[in-house]
Amino acid sequence: MKRSILITIVIASSTFATGQTLMTVANAQAEVETLAERLGYSPRAKLLIVHADDLGMARSVNAASIKAFETGLVNSGSIMVPCPWFPEIASYARSHPEADLGLHLTLTSEWTSYRWGPVLSKGNAASLLDREGYFHLTETEAAKHMDAREAEAEIRAQIERARAFGIRPTHLDSHMGTLYQNRTLLETLLRVARDYKLPVRLSREWFTRIPYLPSMLEPNDICIDHVISIGPDVPPEGWGAFYADAIKSIRPGVTEMIIHLAYDDEEMRAATVNHPDWGAGWRQRDFDFFTNDSLRRLLKENDIKLITWREIGKLAASGQN
Repeated sequence: MKRSILITIVIASSTFATGQTLMTVANAQAEVETLAERLGYSPRAKLLIVHADDLGMARSVNAASIKAFETGLVNSGSIMVPCPWFPEIASYARSHPEADLGLHLTLTSEWTSYRWGPVLSKGNAASLLDREGYFHLTETEAAKHMDAREAEAEIRAQIERARAFGIRPTHLDSHMGTLYQNRTLLETLLRVARDYKLPVRLSREWFTRIPYLPSMLEPNDICIDHVISIGPDVPPEGWGAFYADAIKSIRPGVTEMIIHLAYDDEEMRAATVNHPDWGAGWRQRDFDFFTNDSLRRLLKENDIKLITWREIGKLAASGQN
């Protein structure tokens, strides 16, 4: 009889403990807010950043991007500090302090006849340079040769140069994904972003592609939910359909749509000669779709709200986790 009572007590205690554990797990899960909720929206809200890359690269890129900002449909962008047309877009940033402009940290120079190099003196950035004294043409070559300490010094110099020109960046990302090419470079990017209290382009969708990414994140690091970008496999005649389908398929959470804007003019055709991917025609097609009122209707019909990196940056600056 005593043994029976003891067993009953043990089972009851075990059940109570298990119940407590389940309640603790349930409470912990309930306390985890989505990024949308942390931003003050419903967890079912579909939030979109329409983000133009490569500002400062060329006059055509600047002009098309500024025109797109005026429509209100493209609401974010990032600036390439080492590029020749950086001063012009810096002037725009100073006169439009409300604009959502980050920095497109640049460690590559991909066009064959239109090149640029580091903000640092070349003597302090030797591993970042090709034989001609410019940044490497591709992200894989750049990552293969660069010393991470020189890369960090260069991206810090780019941030400081932007600040010296009156730009107050809202976020950071990496041109051609160079700083996502390996763990060391990604650690460098995260360290710099944390020091400046700026959000950096990271997506939860990348956790399977970059398996070490989750272990690198700290409590105050911010990941958006989805990133959409068109690729070279989409033919020109399918451009509009790709973007329309992508917008209709946007899921709850924060999505960034990365686009590249410019006019298909003589400057862009010369700059991107022999490089149709992300070239002049590509950028004109992006401009045409993202400045058309049909996009406004698509967003409304699919209950999608535009937000900015500036909103996300407030979380990073405040240290909310």
